[in-house]
Amino acid sequence: MHVLVVFCHPRRDGFSGAVLDAFCSGLQSARHGVELADLYREGFDPRLQPEDYAQFEGRPMPADVLAEQARVERADALAFVFPVWWWSFPACLKGWLDRVLSSAWAYSFTPGLSRGLLPNKPTLLICVAGSRASTYAKYGYDLAMRTQIEIGILGYCGIRDVSTQFFYEVDDDAEARPLYLEQARHLGEQFLAPRRVPCDIGLDSVRPS
Repeated sequence: MHVLVVFCHPRRDGFSGAVLDAFCSGLQSARHGVELADLYREGFDPRLQPEDYAQFEGRPMPADVLAEQARVERADALAFVFPVWWWSFPACLKGWLDRVLSSAWAYSFTPGLSRGLLPNKPTLLICVAGSRASTYAKYGYDLAMRTQIEIGILGYCGIRDVSTQFFYEVDDDAEARPLYLEQARHLGEQFLAPRRVPCDIGLDSVRPS
């Protein structure tokens, strides 16, 4: 199967990049095709443009938006790899979603009625996080992110087969990093398996509660 992986981080050589590489390696070992949308390296402009309002006027969208939409259309599945900043995704990825998930392509809306237009493709979010799992649980940050992204954005557009994987405390827990990379590779290998199950390789033993 063909997987579009959207990666968003200003540094390609950091830990988020290593997670991306491990995940893509797992996809390839499972014989899936990988198409990488590296938003920073490709110079995608996340700012909504005046020309983007064509979506509300029945006119063609700008060429860079159409190119990203074509990527989504030819993919059998989607994955997003990004760091968690301020309990959400980076602004560049938010801008990609703002521009690419356009009206009349990703969704339709009339007062009192909205409908997702995208096919329900398997989608995985890999969130590289600096804080502890206990902090996320205490304040409900993980649930808030899942509600915002899985339901409010992707689900609204018709994509409901979505799962989210957090890699917690990556800056302070050096022992967890190799295990996270192993888990990222396993996620790639099992992402489109007939029966997807949560991956657990003992991270609780090295992560503070």
